[in-house]
Amino acid sequence: MSDLAQPPKSRMPPGWVADAIFYQVFPDRFARSESATQQGRLQAWNAPPTVAGFKGGDLFGLAERLEWIEQLGCNAIYLNPVFQSPSNHRYHTHDYYRIDPLLGGDRAFRYLLAECHRRGIRVILDGVFNHVGRGFFQFNHILEAGPDSPYVDWFHVHGFPLRAYDQSNGHAQYDAWWGMPALPKLNTDNPEVREYLMRVGEHWVDRGIDGWRLDVPEEIGTEGFWEEFRQRIRARNPDAYLVGEIWGEANWWTGSGERFDGTMNYLLTGHTVSFAGADRIDPREAERLQYPVGCLDAAGYATAVQGLIDTYPAHALNAHLNLLGSHDTARIRTVVGGDPASVRLAALLMFTFPGAPCIYYGDEIGMTGGPDPGCRAGFPWDRREDWNRQTLDAFSSLARLRRQETALRHGSYRVVHAPAGQRLYAFVREHNSERILVAVNSGNHETHTALGPSVGGQCMRRLWGTGEAVPYSGGLRIRLPARQGAVWDVT
Repeated sequence: MSDLAQPPKSRMPPGWVADAIFYQVFPDRFARSESATQQGRLQAWNAPPTVAGFKGGDLFGLAERLEWIEQLGCNAIYLNPVFQSPSNHRYHTHDYYRIDPLLGGDRAFRYLLAECHRRGIRVILDGVFNHVGRGFFQFNHILEAGPDSPYVDWFHVHGFPLRAYDQSNGHAQYDAWWGMPALPKLNTDNPEVREYLMRVGEHWVDRGIDGWRLDVPEEIGTEGFWEEFRQRIRARNPDAYLVGEIWGEANWWTGSGERFDGTMNYLLTGHTVSFAGADRIDPREAERLQYPVGCLDAAGYATAVQGLIDTYPAHALNAHLNLLGSHDTARIRTVVGGDPASVRLAALLMFTFPGAPCIYYGDEIGMTGGPDPGCRAGFPWDRREDWNRQTLDAFSSLARLRRQETALRHGSYRVVHAPAGQRLYAFVREHNSERILVAVNSGNHETHTALGPSVGGQCMRRLWGTGEAVPYSGGLRIRLPARQGAVWDVT
Protein backbone atom coordinates (compact mmCIF):
# COMPACT_ATOMS: atom_id res chain seq x y z
CA MET A 1 0.00 0.00 0.00
CA SER A 2 1.05 3.60 -0.54
CA ASP A 3 3.43 5.01 2.06
CA LEU A 4 1.50 8.31 2.14
CA ALA A 5 1.19 9.45 5.75
CA GLN A 6 -2.09 8.63 7.45
CA PRO A 7 -4.20 11.77 7.88
CA PRO A 8 -5.43 12.92 11.29
CA LYS A 9 -8.37 10.97 12.70
CA SER A 10 -10.75 13.81 11.84
CA ARG A 11 -9.99 13.30 8.14
CA MET A 12 -10.16 9.50 8.12
CA PRO A 13 -13.03 7.72 6.31
CA PRO A 14 -16.01 6.77 8.47
CA GLY A 15 -15.41 3.47 10.21
CA TRP A 16 -18.65 1.96 8.90
CA VAL A 17 -17.65 2.09 5.22
CA ALA A 18 -15.27 -0.87 5.27
CA ASP A 19 -18.09 -2.94 6.79
CA ALA A 20 -20.65 -1.78 4.23
CA ILE A 21 -22.09 -3.61 1.24
CA PHE A 22 -23.85 -1.12 -1.04
CA TYR A 23 -26.80 -1.59 -3.34
CA GLN A 24 -27.07 1.01 -6.12
CA VAL A 25 -30.62 1.99 -7.05
CA PHE A 26 -31.69 3.84 -10.19
CA PRO A 27 -35.02 5.04 -8.73
CA ASP A 28 -37.16 5.21 -11.89
CA ARG A 29 -36.37 1.59 -12.73
CA PHE A 30 -36.18 -0.32 -9.45
CA ALA A 31 -39.71 -0.60 -8.05
CA ARG A 32 -43.04 1.09 -8.73
CA SER A 33 -45.41 1.56 -5.79
CA GLU A 34 -49.18 1.47 -5.97
CA SER A 35 -49.41 5.28 -5.95
CA ALA A 36 -46.98 5.66 -8.87
CA THR A 37 -49.49 4.14 -11.29
CA GLN A 38 -51.68 7.23 -10.81
CA GLN A 39 -49.03 9.68 -12.03
CA GLY A 40 -49.88 10.05 -15.69
CA ARG A 41 -48.57 8.22 -18.74
CA LEU A 42 -45.74 5.81 -17.99
CA GLN A 43 -43.86 3.30 -20.09
CA ALA A 44 -44.63 -0.35 -19.59
CA TRP A 45 -42.37 -1.64 -16.85
CA ASN A 46 -40.93 -4.54 -18.84
CA ALA A 47 -40.64 -2.66 -22.14
CA PRO A 48 -37.08 -1.97 -23.35
CA PRO A 49 -35.70 1.15 -21.64
CA THR A 50 -35.41 4.35 -23.62
CA VAL A 51 -33.33 7.49 -23.13
CA ALA A 52 -36.25 9.76 -22.26
CA GLY A 53 -39.09 7.52 -21.05
CA PHE A 54 -40.33 7.22 -17.47
CA LYS A 55 -41.31 3.88 -15.95
CA GLY A 56 -42.55 5.27 -12.65
CA GLY A 57 -40.26 3.67 -10.12
CA ASP A 58 -40.44 5.68 -6.90
CA LEU A 59 -39.14 5.88 -3.36
CA PHE A 60 -42.22 4.28 -1.83
CA GLY A 61 -41.60 1.35 -4.16
CA LEU A 62 -37.99 1.19 -2.99
CA ALA A 63 -39.13 1.24 0.64
CA GLU A 64 -41.44 -1.70 -0.09
CA ARG A 65 -38.44 -3.68 -1.40
CA LEU A 66 -36.01 -3.04 1.43
CA GLU A 67 -36.43 -6.63 2.58
CA TRP A 68 -34.96 -7.75 -0.76
CA ILE A 69 -31.91 -5.55 -0.21
CA GLU A 70 -31.54 -6.81 3.36
CA GLN A 71 -31.84 -10.46 2.38
CA LEU A 72 -29.24 -9.94 -0.32
CA GLY A 73 -26.88 -8.91 2.49
CA CYS A 74 -26.59 -5.18 1.77
CA ASN A 75 -26.54 -2.62 4.56
CA ALA A 76 -26.15 0.59 2.53
CA ILE A 77 -27.86 2.15 -0.50
CA TYR A 78 -26.38 4.47 -3.10
CA LEU A 79 -29.28 6.34 -4.72
CA ASN A 80 -28.96 7.91 -8.14
CA PRO A 81 -30.30 11.51 -8.15
CA VAL A 82 -33.67 12.08 -6.52
CA PHE A 83 -34.10 15.86 -6.80
CA GLN A 84 -36.74 17.48 -9.01
CA SER A 85 -35.74 17.07 -12.64
CA PRO A 86 -37.29 16.54 -16.10
CA SER A 87 -35.14 13.48 -16.89
CA ASN A 88 -35.60 9.88 -15.79
CA HIS A 89 -32.04 9.81 -14.45
CA ARG A 90 -32.44 13.21 -12.77
CA TYR A 91 -28.99 14.57 -13.54
CA HIS A 92 -30.78 17.68 -14.94
CA THR A 93 -31.53 19.27 -11.55
CA HIS A 94 -34.34 21.82 -11.27
CA ASP A 95 -34.49 22.12 -7.49
CA TYR A 96 -31.90 20.70 -5.08
CA TYR A 97 -34.23 21.23 -2.13
CA ARG A 98 -37.19 19.25 -3.45
CA ILE A 99 -37.49 15.50 -3.99
CA ASP A 100 -39.00 14.85 -7.41
CA PRO A 101 -42.80 14.48 -7.21
CA LEU A 102 -42.67 11.49 -9.57
CA LEU A 103 -40.55 9.74 -6.93
CA GLY A 104 -43.14 10.49 -4.25
CA GLY A 105 -41.82 13.86 -3.13
CA ASP A 106 -40.45 14.81 0.27
CA ARG A 107 -42.91 12.56 2.10
CA ALA A 108 -41.65 9.47 0.29
CA PHE A 109 -38.03 10.39 1.00
CA ARG A 110 -38.69 10.94 4.69
CA TYR A 111 -40.43 7.59 4.89
CA LEU A 112 -37.68 5.78 2.97
CA LEU A 113 -34.89 7.27 5.07
CA ALA A 114 -36.68 6.40 8.31
CA GLU A 115 -37.31 2.82 7.15
CA CYS A 116 -33.71 2.39 6.05
CA HIS A 117 -32.30 3.67 9.32
CA ARG A 118 -34.75 1.55 11.30
CA ARG A 119 -33.28 -1.48 9.51
CA GLY A 120 -29.68 -0.34 9.93
CA ILE A 121 -29.29 0.58 6.24
CA ARG A 122 -27.23 3.68 5.41
CA VAL A 123 -28.23 5.95 2.51
CA ILE A 124 -25.97 8.13 0.35
CA LEU A 125 -27.29 10.48 -2.31
CA ASP A 126 -25.91 11.43 -5.72
CA GLY A 127 -24.68 15.03 -5.62
CA VAL A 128 -24.64 16.63 -9.08
CA PHE A 129 -23.05 20.02 -8.41
CA ASN A 130 -21.14 20.73 -11.62
CA HIS A 131 -24.21 21.39 -13.76
CA VAL A 132 -27.98 21.79 -13.57
CA GLY A 133 -30.98 21.54 -15.88
CA ARG A 134 -32.45 24.34 -17.98
CA GLY A 135 -35.37 24.52 -15.55
CA PHE A 136 -33.11 25.39 -12.61
CA PHE A 137 -34.59 28.65 -11.29
CA GLN A 138 -31.48 30.83 -11.65
CA PHE A 139 -30.82 29.64 -15.20
CA ASN A 140 -34.46 30.01 -16.17
CA HIS A 141 -34.37 33.54 -14.78
CA ILE A 142 -31.55 34.37 -17.24
CA LEU A 143 -33.56 32.87 -20.09
CA GLU A 144 -36.45 35.20 -19.22
CA ALA A 145 -34.62 38.35 -18.07
CA GLY A 146 -31.54 38.16 -20.28
CA PRO A 147 -28.50 40.29 -19.36
CA ASP A 148 -30.53 42.12 -16.70
CA SER A 149 -30.87 38.96 -14.58
CA PRO A 150 -28.92 39.13 -11.30
CA TYR A 151 -27.99 35.49 -11.84
CA VAL A 152 -25.94 35.93 -15.02
CA ASP A 153 -22.73 35.27 -13.10
CA TRP A 154 -24.06 31.97 -11.78
CA PHE A 155 -23.11 30.47 -15.15
CA HIS A 156 -20.46 30.86 -17.84
CA VAL A 157 -22.45 33.08 -20.21
CA HIS A 158 -20.71 34.28 -23.38
CA GLY A 159 -23.41 36.40 -24.99
CA PHE A 160 -27.10 36.99 -25.59
CA PRO A 161 -29.58 35.79 -26.50
CA LEU A 162 -28.98 32.36 -24.99
CA ARG A 163 -29.88 29.55 -27.36
CA ALA A 164 -30.87 26.92 -24.85
CA TYR A 165 -33.19 25.00 -27.18
CA ASP A 166 -32.16 26.01 -30.69
CA GLN A 167 -28.53 25.78 -31.76
CA SER A 168 -29.26 26.10 -35.48
CA ASN A 169 -27.30 29.37 -35.51
CA GLY A 170 -24.31 28.04 -33.60
CA HIS A 171 -23.22 27.83 -29.99
CA ALA A 172 -25.70 27.95 -27.11
CA GLN A 173 -23.81 30.98 -25.71
CA TYR A 174 -22.98 29.34 -22.37
CA ASP A 175 -20.81 26.50 -21.08
CA ALA A 176 -22.54 23.18 -20.63
CA TRP A 177 -21.46 19.71 -19.55
CA TRP A 178 -19.91 18.00 -22.59
CA GLY A 179 -21.46 20.77 -24.69
CA MET A 180 -25.03 19.59 -23.99
CA PRO A 181 -27.28 22.69 -23.78
CA ALA A 182 -29.65 20.85 -21.44
CA LEU A 183 -26.90 20.85 -18.78
CA PRO A 184 -25.66 24.41 -18.07
CA LYS A 185 -22.43 24.40 -16.09
CA LEU A 186 -22.46 26.29 -12.80
CA ASN A 187 -19.83 28.94 -12.15
CA THR A 188 -18.39 27.68 -8.87
CA ASP A 189 -15.85 30.53 -8.85
CA ASN A 190 -18.81 32.75 -7.93
CA PRO A 191 -18.97 32.90 -4.09
CA GLU A 192 -22.79 32.93 -4.22
CA VAL A 193 -22.89 29.70 -6.20
CA ARG A 194 -20.27 28.08 -4.03
CA GLU A 195 -22.14 28.95 -0.84
CA TYR A 196 -25.43 27.78 -2.36
CA LEU A 197 -23.98 24.34 -3.13
CA MET A 198 -22.34 24.03 0.28
CA ARG A 199 -25.70 24.67 1.90
CA VAL A 200 -27.37 22.07 -0.31
CA GLY A 201 -24.83 19.52 0.90
CA GLU A 202 -25.37 20.50 4.52
CA HIS A 203 -29.16 20.53 4.20
CA TRP A 204 -29.50 16.87 3.25
CA VAL A 205 -26.93 15.73 5.78
CA ASP A 206 -28.98 17.60 8.38
CA ARG A 207 -32.02 15.72 7.08
CA GLY A 208 -30.28 12.45 7.90
CA ILE A 209 -28.48 11.12 4.83
CA ASP A 210 -25.23 9.22 5.49
CA GLY A 211 -23.10 10.76 2.77
CA TRP A 212 -22.70 11.88 -0.82
CA ARG A 213 -21.53 10.32 -4.05
CA LEU A 214 -20.15 13.32 -5.96
CA ASP A 215 -20.75 13.42 -9.71
CA VAL A 216 -17.91 14.43 -12.09
CA PRO A 217 -15.93 16.23 -9.35
CA GLU A 218 -12.87 16.69 -11.58
CA GLU A 219 -14.89 19.15 -13.66
CA ILE A 220 -15.22 21.56 -10.74
CA GLY A 221 -11.84 23.27 -10.90
CA THR A 222 -12.46 25.98 -8.30
CA GLU A 223 -9.55 25.87 -5.88
CA GLY A 224 -10.54 24.64 -2.43
CA PHE A 225 -14.13 23.77 -3.40
CA TRP A 226 -14.02 20.09 -2.44
CA GLU A 227 -11.84 20.73 0.59
CA GLU A 228 -14.46 23.16 1.92
CA PHE A 229 -17.30 20.82 1.02
CA ARG A 230 -15.68 18.04 3.06
CA GLN A 231 -15.03 20.29 6.04
CA ARG A 232 -18.57 21.55 6.14
CA ILE A 233 -20.23 18.17 5.62
CA ARG A 234 -18.08 16.44 8.21
CA ALA A 235 -18.73 19.29 10.66
CA ARG A 236 -22.42 18.40 10.37
CA ASN A 237 -21.86 14.63 10.52
CA PRO A 238 -18.37 13.25 11.27
CA ASP A 239 -19.53 9.85 9.94
CA ALA A 240 -20.69 11.13 6.55
CA TYR A 241 -19.14 9.21 3.63
CA LEU A 242 -17.88 11.19 0.61
CA VAL A 243 -17.08 9.20 -2.52
CA GLY A 244 -16.08 10.79 -5.81
CA GLU A 245 -16.79 9.63 -9.34
CA ILE A 246 -13.17 9.43 -10.46
CA TRP A 247 -12.68 6.92 -13.27
CA GLY A 248 -8.89 6.87 -13.14
CA GLU A 249 -6.23 6.86 -10.44
CA ALA A 250 -7.52 8.93 -7.53
CA ASN A 251 -4.85 9.11 -4.84
CA TRP A 252 -4.77 12.94 -4.96
CA TRP A 253 -8.50 12.93 -4.27
CA THR A 254 -8.53 10.34 -1.49
CA GLY A 255 -5.10 9.77 0.03
CA SER A 256 -4.77 12.86 2.23
CA GLY A 257 -8.30 12.87 3.61
CA GLU A 258 -8.80 16.46 2.49
CA ARG A 259 -11.36 15.79 -0.24
CA PHE A 260 -13.01 12.37 -0.55
CA ASP A 261 -12.90 9.16 1.45
CA GLY A 262 -12.87 6.96 -1.64
CA THR A 263 -13.63 6.74 -5.32
CA MET A 264 -15.84 4.62 -7.55
CA ASN A 265 -13.17 2.04 -8.29
CA TYR A 266 -13.61 1.57 -12.05
CA LEU A 267 -9.93 0.65 -12.42
CA LEU A 268 -10.56 -2.42 -10.25
CA THR A 269 -13.71 -3.09 -12.28
CA GLY A 270 -11.70 -3.25 -15.50
CA HIS A 271 -9.05 -5.55 -14.04
CA THR A 272 -11.62 -7.86 -12.45
CA VAL A 273 -13.76 -8.18 -15.56
CA SER A 274 -10.63 -8.76 -17.67
CA PHE A 275 -9.54 -11.72 -15.54
CA ALA A 276 -12.94 -13.25 -14.79
CA GLY A 277 -14.35 -12.81 -18.31
CA ALA A 278 -11.11 -13.53 -20.19
CA ASP A 279 -11.88 -14.68 -23.74
CA ARG A 280 -15.64 -14.49 -23.13
CA ILE A 281 -15.64 -10.69 -23.11
CA ASP A 282 -17.76 -9.19 -25.88
CA PRO A 283 -15.30 -7.04 -27.89
CA ARG A 284 -18.06 -4.67 -29.00
CA GLU A 285 -19.05 -3.95 -25.41
CA ALA A 286 -15.42 -3.71 -24.30
CA GLU A 287 -14.79 -1.05 -26.92
CA ARG A 288 -17.72 1.02 -25.70
CA LEU A 289 -16.71 0.98 -22.03
CA GLN A 290 -15.15 4.03 -20.41
CA TYR A 291 -12.81 1.83 -18.37
CA PRO A 292 -10.27 -0.50 -20.04
CA VAL A 293 -11.12 -4.19 -20.45
CA GLY A 294 -8.88 -6.79 -22.04
CA CYS A 295 -7.96 -10.39 -21.30
CA LEU A 296 -5.71 -10.89 -18.26
CA ASP A 297 -4.00 -14.07 -17.07
CA ALA A 298 -3.30 -14.63 -13.37
CA ALA A 299 0.03 -12.78 -13.47
CA GLY A 300 -1.52 -9.82 -15.29
CA TYR A 301 -4.33 -9.59 -12.78
CA ALA A 302 -1.92 -9.82 -9.86
CA THR A 303 0.20 -7.00 -11.28
CA ALA A 304 -2.87 -4.85 -11.89
CA VAL A 305 -4.40 -5.21 -8.43
CA GLN A 306 -1.03 -4.87 -6.72
CA GLY A 307 -0.65 -1.59 -8.57
CA LEU A 308 -3.89 -0.38 -6.99
CA ILE A 309 -2.84 -1.59 -3.55
CA ASP A 310 0.50 0.19 -3.87
CA THR A 311 -1.17 3.41 -5.05
CA TYR A 312 -3.45 4.00 -2.07
CA PRO A 313 -2.89 4.15 1.68
CA ALA A 314 -4.89 1.54 3.59
CA HIS A 315 -7.55 3.97 4.78
CA ALA A 316 -8.39 5.01 1.21
CA LEU A 317 -8.19 1.48 -0.22
CA ASN A 318 -10.73 0.32 2.36
CA ALA A 319 -13.08 3.22 1.57
CA HIS A 320 -13.35 2.82 -2.21
CA LEU A 321 -16.67 1.81 -3.74
CA ASN A 322 -15.89 -1.40 -5.66
CA LEU A 323 -18.31 -2.27 -8.45
CA LEU A 324 -18.88 -4.54 -11.45
CA GLY A 325 -21.07 -2.05 -13.29
CA SER A 326 -23.27 1.00 -12.83
CA HIS A 327 -25.82 3.20 -14.58
CA ASP A 328 -22.93 4.50 -16.72
CA THR A 329 -21.72 1.13 -18.06
CA ALA A 330 -23.06 -1.90 -19.84
CA ARG A 331 -24.28 -4.64 -17.51
CA ILE A 332 -21.52 -6.95 -16.32
CA ARG A 333 -23.26 -10.01 -17.80
CA THR A 334 -23.47 -8.31 -21.19
CA VAL A 335 -19.80 -7.30 -21.08
CA VAL A 336 -18.77 -10.92 -20.47
CA GLY A 337 -20.79 -12.19 -23.42
CA GLY A 338 -23.76 -13.34 -21.36
CA ASP A 339 -21.71 -15.86 -19.36
CA PRO A 340 -23.09 -16.25 -15.79
CA ALA A 341 -19.96 -18.03 -14.54
CA SER A 342 -17.86 -14.97 -15.39
CA VAL A 343 -20.25 -12.79 -13.40
CA ARG A 344 -19.95 -15.07 -10.39
CA LEU A 345 -16.15 -15.16 -10.57
CA ALA A 346 -16.03 -11.36 -10.83
CA ALA A 347 -18.36 -11.11 -7.85
CA LEU A 348 -16.07 -13.38 -5.81
CA LEU A 349 -13.09 -11.15 -6.59
CA MET A 350 -15.04 -7.99 -5.76
CA PHE A 351 -16.46 -9.23 -2.46
CA THR A 352 -13.06 -10.38 -1.24
CA PHE A 353 -11.10 -7.23 -2.20
CA PRO A 354 -10.45 -4.32 0.22
CA GLY A 355 -13.14 -1.66 -0.02
CA ALA A 356 -16.92 -1.60 0.01
CA PRO A 357 -18.63 -3.83 -2.60
CA CYS A 358 -21.45 -2.19 -4.53
CA ILE A 359 -24.13 -4.18 -6.40
CA TYR A 360 -25.87 -2.38 -9.26
CA TYR A 361 -29.55 -3.27 -8.98
CA GLY A 362 -30.38 -6.38 -10.98
CA ASP A 363 -26.83 -7.63 -11.48
CA GLU A 364 -27.55 -10.11 -8.70
CA ILE A 365 -30.16 -11.85 -10.88
CA GLY A 366 -28.15 -11.66 -14.09
CA MET A 367 -29.88 -8.75 -15.84
CA THR A 368 -28.41 -7.85 -19.21
CA GLY A 369 -28.17 -4.63 -21.21
CA GLY A 370 -25.73 -2.46 -23.08
CA PRO A 371 -24.76 1.08 -22.08
CA ASP A 372 -27.34 3.79 -21.40
CA PRO A 373 -30.23 3.24 -21.82
CA GLY A 374 -29.79 -0.54 -22.04
CA CYS A 375 -28.34 -0.86 -18.53
CA ARG A 376 -31.34 0.95 -17.02
CA ALA A 377 -34.20 -1.51 -17.52
CA GLY A 378 -36.96 -2.07 -14.99
CA PHE A 379 -36.19 -4.72 -12.39
CA PRO A 380 -38.22 -7.77 -13.54
CA TRP A 381 -40.05 -8.48 -10.30
CA ASP A 382 -42.86 -10.33 -12.09
CA ARG A 383 -40.61 -12.33 -14.43
CA ARG A 384 -38.76 -14.56 -12.02
CA GLU A 385 -38.30 -17.19 -14.68
CA ASP A 386 -35.72 -14.82 -16.20
CA TRP A 387 -33.65 -14.67 -13.02
CA ASN A 388 -30.36 -16.55 -12.82
CA ARG A 389 -30.70 -18.30 -9.48
CA GLN A 390 -27.08 -19.42 -9.31
CA THR A 391 -25.95 -15.82 -9.67
CA LEU A 392 -28.40 -14.67 -7.00
CA ASP A 393 -27.18 -17.40 -4.65
CA ALA A 394 -23.56 -16.40 -5.31
CA PHE A 395 -24.12 -12.71 -4.59
CA SER A 396 -26.13 -13.32 -1.41
CA SER A 397 -23.77 -15.98 -0.05
CA LEU A 398 -20.72 -13.83 -0.80
CA ALA A 399 -22.33 -10.89 0.98
CA ARG A 400 -23.00 -13.09 4.02
CA LEU A 401 -19.45 -14.40 3.95
CA ARG A 402 -17.99 -10.91 3.83
CA ARG A 403 -20.08 -9.76 6.76
CA GLN A 404 -19.11 -12.86 8.77
CA GLU A 405 -15.36 -12.75 8.19
CA THR A 406 -13.49 -9.76 9.62
CA ALA A 407 -10.42 -10.54 7.50
CA LEU A 408 -12.42 -9.95 4.30
CA ARG A 409 -13.36 -6.46 5.47
CA HIS A 410 -10.28 -5.29 7.35
CA GLY A 411 -7.47 -7.68 6.51
CA SER A 412 -4.30 -7.25 4.49
CA TYR A 413 -4.19 -8.60 0.92
CA ARG A 414 -1.34 -10.87 -0.20
CA VAL A 415 -1.05 -12.71 -3.54
CA VAL A 416 0.20 -16.29 -3.08
CA HIS A 417 -0.24 -17.78 -6.58
CA ALA A 418 -0.40 -15.97 -9.93
CA PRO A 419 1.67 -17.76 -12.61
CA ALA A 420 2.12 -16.20 -16.02
CA GLY A 421 0.09 -17.81 -18.78
CA GLN A 422 -2.29 -19.51 -16.34
CA ARG A 423 -5.72 -18.70 -14.95
CA LEU A 424 -5.47 -19.88 -11.36
CA TYR A 425 -5.14 -16.93 -9.01
CA ALA A 426 -4.94 -17.16 -5.22
CA PHE A 427 -4.51 -14.66 -2.43
CA VAL A 428 -4.76 -14.45 1.34
CA ARG A 429 -6.61 -11.92 3.50
CA GLU A 430 -5.22 -11.72 7.04
CA HIS A 431 -6.43 -9.92 10.13
CA ASN A 432 -4.89 -10.63 13.54
CA SER A 433 -5.13 -14.43 13.86
CA GLU A 434 -7.60 -14.82 11.00
CA ARG A 435 -6.36 -16.04 7.63
CA ILE A 436 -8.65 -16.48 4.62
CA LEU A 437 -7.49 -18.08 1.37
CA VAL A 438 -9.32 -17.21 -1.85
CA ALA A 439 -8.65 -19.04 -5.13
CA VAL A 440 -10.20 -18.39 -8.53
CA ASN A 441 -9.88 -20.51 -11.67
CA SER A 442 -11.04 -18.47 -14.67
CA GLY A 443 -9.73 -21.07 -17.10
CA ASN A 444 -11.57 -23.73 -19.06
CA HIS A 445 -9.93 -26.74 -17.37
CA GLU A 446 -9.71 -28.11 -13.84
CA THR A 447 -6.51 -27.01 -12.13
CA HIS A 448 -4.33 -28.74 -9.52
CA THR A 449 -1.50 -26.85 -7.87
CA ALA A 450 0.62 -26.66 -4.74
CA LEU A 451 0.83 -23.51 -2.67
CA GLY A 452 3.96 -22.97 -0.61
CA PRO A 453 4.28 -22.66 3.18
CA SER A 454 3.63 -18.90 3.08
CA VAL A 455 -0.11 -19.64 3.05
CA GLY A 456 0.25 -21.12 6.52
CA GLY A 457 -2.33 -22.93 8.61
CA GLN A 458 -3.15 -26.59 8.92
CA CYS A 459 -6.85 -26.34 9.75
CA MET A 460 -8.69 -26.20 6.42
CA ARG A 461 -12.37 -25.26 6.40
CA ARG A 462 -14.07 -24.37 3.14
CA LEU A 463 -16.32 -21.36 3.58
CA TRP A 464 -17.59 -20.87 0.04
CA GLY A 465 -17.46 -22.38 -3.44
CA THR A 466 -16.29 -25.61 -5.00
CA GLY A 467 -12.83 -27.12 -4.70
CA GLU A 468 -10.46 -28.96 -2.40
CA ALA A 469 -7.49 -27.86 -0.30
CA VAL A 470 -5.34 -30.44 1.47
CA PRO A 471 -2.42 -29.59 3.78
CA TYR A 472 0.94 -31.26 3.20
CA SER A 473 4.38 -30.75 4.66
CA GLY A 474 5.31 -27.98 2.25
CA GLY A 475 2.03 -26.08 2.25
CA LEU A 476 -1.33 -26.76 0.54
CA ARG A 477 -2.46 -28.68 -2.47
CA ILE A 478 -5.61 -27.25 -4.03
CA ARG A 479 -7.92 -28.42 -6.78
CA LEU A 480 -10.36 -26.13 -8.52
CA PRO A 481 -12.80 -27.12 -11.28
CA ALA A 482 -12.93 -25.00 -14.41
CA ARG A 483 -14.62 -21.61 -14.02
CA GLN A 484 -14.96 -21.96 -10.26
CA GLY A 485 -13.68 -20.29 -7.14
CA ALA A 486 -13.44 -21.16 -3.45
CA VAL A 487 -12.74 -19.58 -0.07
CA TRP A 488 -11.13 -21.36 2.88
CA ASP A 489 -10.39 -20.54 6.46
CA VAL A 490 -6.73 -21.56 6.89
CA THR A 491 -6.26 -20.21 10.40
